[in-house]
Amino acid sequence: MSVRKIIIDTDPGQDDAVAILLALGSPDEVEVLGITCVAGNVPLDLTTRNARMVCELAERRDIKVYAGCDRPLNRGLVTAEHVHGKTGLDGPNLPEPTMQVEDMHAVDFIIETLRKESEGTVTLVPIGPLTNIATAFRRAPEIVRNVREVVLMGGAYFEVGNITPASEFNIHVDPHAADTVFSSGVPIVVMPLDVTHKALVTRARNDAFRALGNRVGQAVAEMTDFFERYDREKYGSEGAPLHDPCTVAYLLRPALFSGRHVNVEIETQSELTMGMTVTDWWGVTDRTPNALFIGDLDADGFFDLLTERLARL
Repeated sequence: MSVRKIIIDTDPGQDDAVAILLALGSPDEVEVLGITCVAGNVPLDLTTRNARMVCELAERRDIKVYAGCDRPLNRGLVTAEHVHGKTGLDGPNLPEPTMQVEDMHAVDFIIETLRKESEGTVTLVPIGPLTNIATAFRRAPEIVRNVREVVLMGGAYFEVGNITPASEFNIHVDPHAADTVFSSGVPIVVMPLDVTHKALVTRARNDAFRALGNRVGQAVAEMTDFFERYDREKYGSEGAPLHDPCTVAYLLRPALFSGRHVNVEIETQSELTMGMTVTDWWGVTDRTPNALFIGDLDADGFFDLLTERLARL
């Protein structure tokens, strides 16, 4: 298996942090060209802070972190401190980062990187609102051909919404950006709530993180200890769903996941259903399929992979 070049676009977020750690623990399979940050779970200054803290936790100060868009394309910013805490990374007591944010804007980094790489060679892994990716595609549409695929966390069909009755948070924050990406023609793999809600950190799985005996395992256990309180109260679930790591796990072990290649459209007109991922799961329209929409995963295999890779850090 060749090493896949990836850019992680993120708004950390405890589950974003675990996704970054999973990628950094898998250098034989993925090369992280850079981490681009966007406003989402918390404002941009905190997402860039948190991304650097996670890199330093993994002792990967060589990873370059870029600050991107601080607001959605056409709407005011909606954040999720009620889920992730006031810092976005509440739970572990991590030191303030000493790494510097790169001078280049995240969108410029995405454009420049895609321009210099060969056609179809860079995978984009957006695990927050799609503002940076859409802005890059709008500003330099020729870069789309150099994208191997976009593997994103966002949307829902059977699980409907988690921030409104109809929409998932990442898509709802910037639905116009999501519409740009989904209509770009780039190959897309979607990790919606339908699958991520099956990636639950049970007590036994969190104990396995703690038992690793390294700083990363302890920090991840503390992140999910904090994160799970919201989902336990809201859904009555047995633990915290690790939404964002599903994207990286798919790159490493696609056989853990199953879904359908279907049409996905983004609602941008109705305030009632703004940001809804209108998914033709049953093939009832003649709209052309534009995304592999994942519906299920092998949860035990997912957590085995995650635990093994966190142990490496």
